[in-house]
Amino acid sequence: MPRPIRASIDLEALRHNYLLARQRAGSARALAVVKANAYGHGIGRAIQALGGVADGFALLDLDEARALREAGITKPIVLLEGFFEPADLSDVQALGLTPAIHSEAQLVMLERAALAGPVDVLVKINTGMNRLGFTADTFAPALARLKAVPAVRGITLMTHFAHADDEVGVAGQLARFRQISAGLDCPVSLSNSAALLRFPKAAGQLVRPGIMLYGGSPMPELQSAEAIGLRPVMTLSSEIIGVQEISVGERVGYGGTFVADGPTRVGVVACGYADGYPRHAPTGTPILVGGRRTRTLGRVSMDMLACDLSHLPEAGVGTPVNLWGDGLAADEVAAAAGTISYELFCALAPRVPVSVRGAGA
Repeated sequence: MPRPIRASIDLEALRHNYLLARQRAGSARALAVVKANAYGHGIGRAIQALGGVADGFALLDLDEARALREAGITKPIVLLEGFFEPADLSDVQALGLTPAIHSEAQLVMLERAALAGPVDVLVKINTGMNRLGFTADTFAPALARLKAVPAVRGITLMTHFAHADDEVGVAGQLARFRQISAGLDCPVSLSNSAALLRFPKAAGQLVRPGIMLYGGSPMPELQSAEAIGLRPVMTLSSEIIGVQEISVGERVGYGGTFVADGPTRVGVVACGYADGYPRHAPTGTPILVGGRRTRTLGRVSMDMLACDLSHLPEAGVGTPVNLWGDGLAADEVAAAAGTISYELFCALAPRVPVSVRGAGA
């Protein structure tokens, strides 16, 4: 019998979440962000769910873009970090990709390239995130140079909000964007998941929902995924493979970080950090055993973690366990571990078997 850990991907939930994002976008088109192997969910699975409904896709990697085209996707595909060396431009053109242009180096590559046909681009403006993009001083000259490149066809302006998910909001960056782009008749792409949900008037003509597609809230401190209407896409599950009865003062796991304050029934789950569960998740991280909520105990090991069965006398070896997903939001597990659901999803280890359900799976 194989080890009982497994992940289940619900394609109907993924499709539902995308359609919710597109509904929130109003008249704007919605690119499904499928970077990082669709946030750990599998880019092929994401295409199976979204290929027929998404307005387009956004990612980083040329190989993933090629996989989309080979799967029959003809809709726009945006490279969010653009290209990295001159040789990439032949693939960009051959695959009909839309790269983001955010640096002087990319401008030079584009100017020197002998492209045989038209290329659409996004020009990234740095409005305060201070990662990628042209500043107020460098944007106008960069745009003029782009317009002078014969191969450049459509130009979309974009920025990325640093505070769409917190109390600061987007007003300051939006004002800066409008100031920098004043007088230009170009479509704009502004909103990620958080901005789309919290500031729909800032959407522009092209939105870029990411985490919300996979059932995670982009601002779990303000609004849960369930309250937004999102469904969990990934469920990580396992089983109890051992039970220990310990007395007051006894400890659990490496370092003995959990100390029993009374008789405690400890369940051992076949899941550890080598499966993608966060090692730094402390005692008290929520977990579902047999559909009932309990807590983890002690330090997470490579292949196992412990949980409290003291109030679950019916639970024993073979009882199913949900680490996150159905019945337990990944956002809640992530918050307990001091991280975000993005990291949980992306960290799913290759050794974990994955099954797919929904959307003709």
